[in-house]
Parts: sequence; C-alpha cells; structure tokens
Amino acid sequence: PTIVVITDRNDLDDQLYGQFARCKDFLRQTPQHAESRKNLKELLANRQANGIIFTTMQKFEESNEALSERRNIIVMADEAHRGQYGLNEKVVVKQKDNGEVEAKTVIGTARIIRDTLPNATYIGFTGTPISTKDRSTREVFGDYIDIYDMTQAVEDGATRPVYYESRVIHLKLDENTLHLIDNEYDIMADNADPYVIEKSKKELGQMEAILGADQTINSLVNDILDHYENYRENILTGKAMIVAYSRPIAMKIYKRILELRPAWTEKIAVVMTQGNNDPEEWREIIGNKAHKDDMARKFKDNNSPLKIAIVVDMWLTGFDVPSLATMYVYKPMAGHNLMQAIARVNRVFKDKEGGLVVDYVGIAAALKQAMNDYTARDKKNYGDTDVSKAAYPKFLEKLSICRDLFHGFSYEKFMTGSDLDRAKLISGGVNFILGKSVAEYELPDHEKTQNVFIKEALLLKQALSLCSSLVDEQTRMEAAFFESVRTMTVRLVSGGTGKKFTLPEVNERINELLKHSIKSEGVINLFSDVQTEFSLFDPKFLEEVANMKEKNLAVELLKKLISEQVSVYRRTNIVKSEKFSEIIQSAMNRYLNGMLTNEEVIQELLKLAKDIAAAAAEGEKLGLTADELAFYDALTKPQAIKDFYEHDELIAITKELTDLLRKNQTIDWQKKESARAGMRRLVKRLLKKHKYPPEGMDDAVQTVMSQCEMWTDNVMTA
Repeated sequence: PTIVVITDRNDLDDQLYGQFARCKDFLRQTPQHAESRKNLKELLANRQANGIIFTTMQKFEESNEALSERRNIIVMADEAHRGQYGLNEKVVVKQKDNGEVEAKTVIGTARIIRDTLPNATYIGFTGTPISTKDRSTREVFGDYIDIYDMTQAVEDGATRPVYYESRVIHLKLDENTLHLIDNEYDIMADNADPYVIEKSKKELGQMEAILGADQTINSLVNDILDHYENYRENILTGKAMIVAYSRPIAMKIYKRILELRPAWTEKIAVVMTQGNNDPEEWREIIGNKAHKDDMARKFKDNNSPLKIAIVVDMWLTGFDVPSLATMYVYKPMAGHNLMQAIARVNRVFKDKEGGLVVDYVGIAAALKQAMNDYTARDKKNYGDTDVSKAAYPKFLEKLSICRDLFHGFSYEKFMTGSDLDRAKLISGGVNFILGKSVAEYELPDHEKTQNVFIKEALLLKQALSLCSSLVDEQTRMEAAFFESVRTMTVRLVSGGTGKKFTLPEVNERINELLKHSIKSEGVINLFSDVQTEFSLFDPKFLEEVANMKEKNLAVELLKKLISEQVSVYRRTNIVKSEKFSEIIQSAMNRYLNGMLTNEEVIQELLKLAKDIAAAAAEGEKLGLTADELAFYDALTKPQAIKDFYEHDELIAITKELTDLLRKNQTIDWQKKESARAGMRRLVKRLLKKHKYPPEGMDDAVQTVMSQCEMWTDNVMTA
C-alpha cells in the first residue's frame, strides 16, 4: 500500500518526516515529503503502490476530481483530535462590523480529504480524543483499534502522573468573578457554534478586566512566588510554566514579578505571539522568531538560568521539557486543550514522581470532565489527583515507615540543632542503617533494612515534592533527614547503577558529613561548597576515617573509595585491578560472614589503599611508563616468570612488546576477528622468540590481548 501521513502543523510534519527518514534502511524505502499542493498531487497521481508520503492537511483542497481512487492507500492522521472534522457541509454565521449577519457554507477538512482519497483507509492517532456535540474523533475515524492508556503509560515508565493543587482561595476572588469563570467553562463545555461563543465572550469581556486588575495580579504573583520559592524552586531543575489568561495579563504578570525580583531578568521570560498593534516595549520583550527559538532552547536546557516561562497559547502543545514539573494555571481551559496543556508536566525525568498543576481559576471540575473520554481505570487512578487526597496521604505513609526503620536511633536534634549537629546525625544515621544490614547478612537483598529504607525514603522524597505546601516545617525537616541519609547510603553502597561517588564529591559532601563529625569543631553549612581537598592516599585522611566512631560507615566509605580507584586502575592495568578487586571482595566477604570485625576489615582496606598507592609508583622504579607497566604485569602474571628471566631481559621484552603493539594497532582492530588473529600471531611470535615458557604461553597471550584491547579503547576515547 501507499501510506500518507497527515498532520496539521508544519513543525510536526517536519519532525515526523525526519524520524521516518532516519529509518529508511529499516523501511527499505526513502519517505517522501510533499512540499506543496502541486507536489502532493504529483506524488499521489504517479504511483499504483508503495511509498510513504508526509504532508499537512492544509495541502488538500476542494476539488470535483479525486487525486486517487485506489483502495490500497492508508491515511494515518497524527493528532487526530485537531482539525480532522467536518464530514458534512456546515453553515457558519458571522456578524459583520456594521451589524449585518452573513451565512457561509463551509466544507469540513475531513470531507475534503475523503473526497480527495475516497477509497482510502483512515487511521487516527491521538492522546486526547474528542467527543462533543459537533466534533467526535470516533465518528470521523471509527471505533478504537487499540488503546494505550495513561495507566499503562505510567506503569511502563513512559509518562508520569499529573497532580493537582488548588490555590484559588489565595486570590480571594469575589463571588461575581467566580461566577464569570464558571460561565466561561460552561461556554467551552457546550461546544456551541463559533458565532455563539464569540458573542458570549464579548458579554464576558469584563473577565479580562477582573483577572487583570492590579490587586488581583499582585495577589497572584505574590502567591506564585511564595509557592515557587518555598516548595518548587529546588524540585529537579526548578523549571515552571505560568499559563496566563491573555497576552496583556501575561505581560502584567511578567512585569510584576520583575518588580518584586529585579535580579530575575534571565530567570523568567514571556513566550507568546506578537501582534501588529503591540506596544513597542512588548516587542522588545516578546522578540522575533529567532528570539523565541533561543528561549525554547534555553528552557529545554537543564543548566540554563531560564527557569520560568509565562505563556498564553504557545508551548502548550507539542513542546517537551522533561524536567518541567510545575504549571501555574491562570486561564480557564477544558477538554482536550486542558489535557494537552497539563501534559507538559507529565514527561519522565530522573526521580520525578509526577507533575504538579497549581490552579488559580478552578479547573478541577474541567479536569474531571475531560477524563470522561479516558479508560475506566484511568478515571479510577487519575480521575482525582488532588495532592491533598493523593500525594499527601502517600507522604504520611512513607514517613511512618521511615520512622519505624529508625526506631532506636534518636535524630530529634536534626530539626532543632545546629548544622554541626545535623552533620553528625546524618553520618550516625548512615552508620545505623549499615549496621542493621550487616546483622541481616543472611536475608535476601530486597528484605535488608538498608534496601527497604533506600526505596521507602525515595518514595517519601517524591511524595513530598508534590505536597510540600501542605507539610509543616518541622515535618519537612524530618523528611530532609531521611533524604540526606538515603543519599549518602546510596552513594556509599550502590554499584554501577548508583551515582558514582567520585573524589570531587569527597570535597563537596563527605567534608560536611564526615570530616566535621570526626573533628567535632566549627560550624558548617551542610551543603556548601568546600575548598578543602582530600586524596584517597593522603595518610592523614585515611587515619581520620579509620578513627571515626561510626565504624560501619568507615568500612563502606573506604570500600567505596578504594573500589572507585580500582575501577580507574582497570582502564590502564587489568592484572593489578583484578588482583585488588579480589582482595576487596575477600575482605568484605569475611567481614559480612563475621570472620572479621569492622575494625579488622578497616585495617585490611587501609593496607590495600597503601598497596594501590605503592603500585602506582612501581613503574617509575622499573623505568617503565604506565602502558609498559601494564604489559609487564600481563607477562609476569605467573610469578615464576620473574625467576625465569633476568630482570633486564624482562624489561627489554616488555618494551619491545609495547612498541610492537603500538605500531600494529589499526582502527577498530579489536572488533575485527582477522585483525585480532593477526595481533595474536604477533604476540605469540615475539614470546617464542624470547623463549617464553610454553605452558604459560596461551594464558599470557590472552592476558596481553585483553590489556591491549583496553589500551586501544582508552586511546580511542581519550
């Protein structure tokens, strides 16, 4: 068949075409892009089968003649809820400026497309189906073929749930204003004729004046700033969106925020269309297309200072910023428009529990109404996502679990004490959890207190991110204690899946959490930048760790730091890294089996740290570079080899081998079996030349090859 992919926007058309074009090898054909109405006609008229054609529905036009009457055409309409309507002619009534009323017959887009391709099969894709008086996605495209609902998407990790918080009461709107807002929702719900909607909106003209009143804008902005700075600014990347009722109101919100926060010139932006009659000062703020593109790039950049975007209609559909977690709504919306808008905050990002919609115009009822077009389980799971009913109870549940897990450990001073007290309690808390897990060595991993705590504390943090405005300061501090302990525990005990516990983090975090606990002097800011630098092989630092009173924490800290160093070592010297890894594993196994006390295992780990430091200096003593030392270790993995050769002869073989391998490396040699075989022959020939013991030849060649592959990978990625 021939597949015709239709969208209603040029940017979406370009995006889809680009994605399919990149898969041309898989499709076994190159998709084609209709650049104009004429080009669309040519692409359809001159083929009897095959082809994937991308176009916009605006390129179809009224005609008495079909472009093709073939039955093997499949039309795929993306965003099928938008513009794909009008199977019948419709009379549109419009009032002129002079008061006269004119009626015009209009043929709907759906009818035009179906007249153009009368025998095609039509399939629609939409995330927000419409079912209203004059628009029905299912009427145009037929019943559902397949449903991928919100519940499934959340379970699959494709999206995150959206939660709702009402702050209408904070604006102190009077009954008349609330009544006007309700009327606007009624208009949208009725889906009346455009003429009726326009007439009603004129009657509701005072809405603009009321929502845009200086006093109301002041209340709105003050509350947004309070909510954002206290509860949302430090969630993920701090990205937030304010949806304004109109363009003038968007500008008022922008100016008022800058009056209160003059330093926020790079932190906040207005993103909306430009009108011909806009004041000059608006033009400078709104900017041209290039400026808007730059704003979009900055808002998507997690490290950009641009954190808050004020919008009216732009960016409410098809604009994805995964880290965006907060939307402040000051504009009545309903149906698919509302669902499309709030979907801006449902994208997946790191530990994001969900998006938060903060409501200032009473969208709760509209949200529930919009859910009627979704599956029964979606309505059950997400029909009412008010944070006070969803996230807050979950927060209390997880808080109770964390409290139970810390039964027997007193952390009350974390809420009331100094920064120094908090640092001590965090390291003490980590030590407490690690101690429980050592005692539970026989339990499966998922049942150990340490792992249960890590899981539950993360859920606690995620729930708090959504309902923090409902939680008192004392309880938020308690949750901060659990989160601090969780973070440090994860970074100490996690393997490759956790965030790497690097030496710069020793400077920034361990300094606060450990050094000041050890020395018990000075007052610190728990998460400030610290200039003091540590080295893993600094005897003073190792001594301080060994003398910590939190011995379980000391064991994990040393194990983690040494393992990180061994991991770095592995990139240059396979033999020594394997040896050091085995020593770590052996010591930890004996410790967990109760054969070593925590003090004894600390001494073994300290000795290993000294051995690693000594190994780093070994090459200099032998007169070998780091690369040459790695091949020396590969050749002398069997210790007997050192007795078989004279020292100088062994050094000479090592240098000759290193030089041989360096000269014969080719690009991607390690990925080509023929090249690998050639390298093996070279190594074996050199070893035979120097009468390397035959019984160790194969193992030596294999070790040298593994080291050479690692060496090549390092050169390629350097």
